[in-house]
Amino acid sequence: MVEHEKGKMENKRISIPKRGDEALLFSWPWENLNNFKYLLYGPIAGKVLYSIYKEKTIKNDDTWCLHILILFGLRALVHQLWSTYSNMLFLNRAHRINEQGVEFSQIDAEWHWDNFLILEAILAYLLCLSFPLLANLPIWDLRGVLICLILHIGISEPLYYWMHRLLHFPSLFRKYHWLHHSSKVISPFTAGHASFLERLLLCVVIGIPTLGTAFIGHGSVGLIYCYLLVFDFLLCLGHSNVEVLPGSLFQAIPLLKYLIYTPTYHSLHHMDMGTNFCLFMPVYDKLWNTINMNTWTLHKEISSRTCADSRIPDFVFLVHGVDIMSGMHAPFVFRSFSSIPFRVKPFLFPMWPYTFIVMLVMWAKSRTFLFSFYNLRGRLHQTWTVPRFGFQYFLPFAAEGINTQIEEAILKADRIGVKVLSLAALNKNEGLNGGGKRFTDKHPDLRVRVVHGNTLTAAAILNEIPKDVDEVFLTGATSKLGRAIALYLARRKVKVLMLTLSKERFLKIQEEAPVDCQKYLVQVTKYQAAKHCKRDEGKAKLYYSEP
Repeated sequence: MVEHEKGKMENKRISIPKRGDEALLFSWPWENLNNFKYLLYGPIAGKVLYSIYKEKTIKNDDTWCLHILILFGLRALVHQLWSTYSNMLFLNRAHRINEQGVEFSQIDAEWHWDNFLILEAILAYLLCLSFPLLANLPIWDLRGVLICLILHIGISEPLYYWMHRLLHFPSLFRKYHWLHHSSKVISPFTAGHASFLERLLLCVVIGIPTLGTAFIGHGSVGLIYCYLLVFDFLLCLGHSNVEVLPGSLFQAIPLLKYLIYTPTYHSLHHMDMGTNFCLFMPVYDKLWNTINMNTWTLHKEISSRTCADSRIPDFVFLVHGVDIMSGMHAPFVFRSFSSIPFRVKPFLFPMWPYTFIVMLVMWAKSRTFLFSFYNLRGRLHQTWTVPRFGFQYFLPFAAEGINTQIEEAILKADRIGVKVLSLAALNKNEGLNGGGKRFTDKHPDLRVRVVHGNTLTAAAILNEIPKDVDEVFLTGATSKLGRAIALYLARRKVKVLMLTLSKERFLKIQEEAPVDCQKYLVQVTKYQAAKHCKRDEGKAKLYYSEP
């Protein structure tokens, strides 16, 4: 029932135009600066540094410049932490609302999601220059909390509701709001992905409670910090694409569902854009009759799901970390980096010690976890990660623990019904586990097919060899790939002319074949041995050269 309703809502989506149909104030003034836009923080940071240099301390008039820098750094951190959580598939995959993955094109489009932080920092700086009382606020005023709450609920919430509805008028939507809705799968960074005009309007919504409280005489530094951080927290919550609020909470306190929205609630707005317009409080959608009636049914269904309800992958790729620096390019660390080729970024070096500590914790406690997924031709492919990095595979005392991790992953895949599990990189190391043979020998009744790149390549090659072939000439015959092909063909009673100068390596492979099949493996040392071995339908022979 829920899936049917979701399908109907998808069909009601407003078509999103291409860029070029924008109006005045759509683009950001510093759009062409790319990462040089951060220089716009320069005057604020310069004022703080100059005050410290000149006065050996920060003057009272310059304190707000420091607060602006700290506050907007914390706001960026809120978005980053929510992005980290929403990309931790191993924690929240059962409660994901839109189960599709975020495409690289969306990551690129949302690259400058933090434009609004620069805008609000500049506006805050100008306001402090224009209204000296803002630079001399007390640290805390408890009475201001109530005033700020009244102004938010009574003015900001309904004001945002109607501005949001207006932006969904076809003419305004095509000019401005389409950009926000162009993200197919919403994420915390989608919250900041909007046109310049929209963020200016949101500045008004934010300014009414904060500045209003200050002008009334009960503003405080602590209140502004709390309001802005809570505002961003709730904004990211709604765009997280992960349901974090349990359905039992709203069953126990029914009134609460009109006082605070949920990720499901706002996600439905992105599916059916004629409903759920509120900022954070659904009571205004209820008041003006724009609540999506499917909201609470879908919320209950998603919040009650378990991992057992998740779709079983058809294919699992079992990988491991490369090194500590590349580990910081994981989607749940810095999502943007996952869409570009790896390269060392100098500003990540200060984070290296913390990442090293995380690596040690993973070594001690972590188990194989879901890293990413994609759908290909209707089949679900998942990447699972063994919590080890490349250098650990070369530590003799770590080998047994790594094999235990791999074995547990194979048994889990077998238990839940995965069809194929492929060992990647060093997980298939011959010296570690014989290319996976250790596990298939130990568990002969496995239903999951344990493969790796070489065996998959061998399977693809063997599939191309006609069934009626009775003789094959094989170059690279003693390589991993050649060995697998030779042994398989020998079992099929196909004569294999194995080109190799090493008698020892040939005999070793021959001994692996069943006794009655060993005669089908023949060593040759010259290419001339293949002169009578060519594709010929009458003789049913094949010449084959390994790539």
